[in-house]
Amino acid sequence: MIKKYGYIRVGAITPKVLVANIEENTKEIIKEVKKADKKGIQILTFPELSLTGYTCGDLFYQNKLLEEALGCLKEVIIGTKNLNIVSIIGMPLVVNNCLYNVGVVIQKGKVLGVVPKTNISNDTNEYRWFKGYDNEIDTIELFGEEVPFGTNILFQDNEDKRISFGIEIAEDLLSINAPSNDYILGGATMIFNLAATPEVVGAYEYRKNLIQMHSTKLNTAYIYASAGLGESTTDGVYAGHSLIYENGHLLKENNRFEMNSTLIEIDIDVEKIINDRYKKNMMGSNCNKKHHIVKVNIKDSNEELNRTYDLYPFVPSDDKIKQARCEEIINIQACGLAKRLKHIKTNKTVIGISGGLDSTLAFLIIVEAYKKLGIDNKNIIAVTMPGFGTTGRTYKNAVDLINLYGATLKEVNIKEACLVHFKDIEQDPNKFDITFENSQARERTQILMDIANKEGGLVVGTGDLSELALGWCTYNGDHMSMYAVNGDIPKTLVQYLVKWIADNTKSAKELLYDILDTPISPELLPTDDKGQIVQKTESSVGPYILHDFFLYHFLRNKFTPAKIFFLAHITFKDIFTDEEIKKWLTFFIKRFFTQQFKRNCIPDSPKVGSVGLSPRGDLVMPSDAEYNIWLKDLENI
Repeated sequence: MIKKYGYIRVGAITPKVLVANIEENTKEIIKEVKKADKKGIQILTFPELSLTGYTCGDLFYQNKLLEEALGCLKEVIIGTKNLNIVSIIGMPLVVNNCLYNVGVVIQKGKVLGVVPKTNISNDTNEYRWFKGYDNEIDTIELFGEEVPFGTNILFQDNEDKRISFGIEIAEDLLSINAPSNDYILGGATMIFNLAATPEVVGAYEYRKNLIQMHSTKLNTAYIYASAGLGESTTDGVYAGHSLIYENGHLLKENNRFEMNSTLIEIDIDVEKIINDRYKKNMMGSNCNKKHHIVKVNIKDSNEELNRTYDLYPFVPSDDKIKQARCEEIINIQACGLAKRLKHIKTNKTVIGISGGLDSTLAFLIIVEAYKKLGIDNKNIIAVTMPGFGTTGRTYKNAVDLINLYGATLKEVNIKEACLVHFKDIEQDPNKFDITFENSQARERTQILMDIANKEGGLVVGTGDLSELALGWCTYNGDHMSMYAVNGDIPKTLVQYLVKWIADNTKSAKELLYDILDTPISPELLPTDDKGQIVQKTESSVGPYILHDFFLYHFLRNKFTPAKIFFLAHITFKDIFTDEEIKKWLTFFIKRFFTQQFKRNCIPDSPKVGSVGLSPRGDLVMPSDAEYNIWLKDLENI
């Protein structure tokens, strides 16, 4: 069951419609509601005036049309009374001798509420027929029952108050005081819009931009259904555009200009919506309206999720967006470093180059910063520090990279210094434990810091966001620098950034691709007999593709471990077993909590994305917080 994880399946439909043929439209509506219910859709919206057709014109003055519409609404209610689905039907309705353009919410043979349009368009003749709602009516009698009427109705699930929605109609969205503003302040997580908009040049992009911005501003899901080609083409063509956005992200969109009915559906994550609102303190505050809460019974009948999640949440899946994003990120990193160099009035940087991905990216960022500042690359003091685990491949790649870009190469072999240190602290050099490893990392950092002092330069850190999340760094070793350009870049994104640079740099492409193909390793343990890497990071900490997935959904979306496991099970079902996912998620939780002390004193780093670990704003967290409740949540799966 997916409702327990905060999901609700919604749909937007553009049905086949015949103008003023209400009987046929009623049959079509009942048929489509039944089809949607079979698909597991829990809330379905139709377009504006879908029962009669939007383009009836002065036929809306005809009592016969209005009486027929009311009678056919009753048929829809009866025809769908055995279904669990909530349906929102557009129709004309006479109330107190005035004609309103309304959305009627029905479920299980009952009218739950009626929402009238408030902003009657002057761009069409709609003002000729309909009165805009002005808060003068709270309830109406409909089919012998008293029914809520107005724009202050919030429909809320009986079991889960997070599942709450409001309704606005077409141009209400454009109003300065749009009904949705108050719905959201009252706690709604979804807005359904019943619309009928003729298609003109430029309207497609305008509509998408409008709904995207509204969904972003209100931190809500916005479900929009518009009238289609069955409408009259006397003075315009209705293309039937349906859209579903969640917090500004387009989840689903139909094909316009279809002659038959088109239905789109998706599972909305109301938990994500709520979690994003916590940051803005916008829940239930400054609301000018007292809302009428109408309880709805949303049955948790769906077992499979009707949406997918990216394996690489930090990397855009669209190639065009990916290209633009890579360029933007590199500019952010380079400009951050350039500003720091200007501020401390130095043109020298010191960086350790291992021949691995992280140090390669950091080095390339320095090159880009120097390009912006007009500084010669000779002022990059790139230090390679061979140790007990350095391979010929990584050493060669490090030296080649430094020489290719014209940086100043320094080589300091750390073996002898480490052996002296081992003797000083009575460490057996043949005991390959954490002391053996961390001594090398700290020796390297000491060398970089002392060279920076000697040269009057800045030590540029190379560690990335994924390593910080796991605490997979040596305290006061590679953990420390004077400015950490990769501190906001997760491991999976590091790879794409280096690849992007490789694909856009002919001279370095072959070298960078060889670095990309090198196993991720700190190279702190001796090589094998063939001089190959023995210590592979992912053998110890687990796959970074999993940890970056965990990190994104844990910090960005604030999901529980159980929900993260649920999503990982779906996303990685063909790559990892459930046992592997649970093992590494447990590892992630333990490491994330126990390693906060390292993150609480990390160097400055340019913020790049929505997930960061800086203790100065991104993650304010005590170093000694317990992780019991998070592990228990995972254990109870």
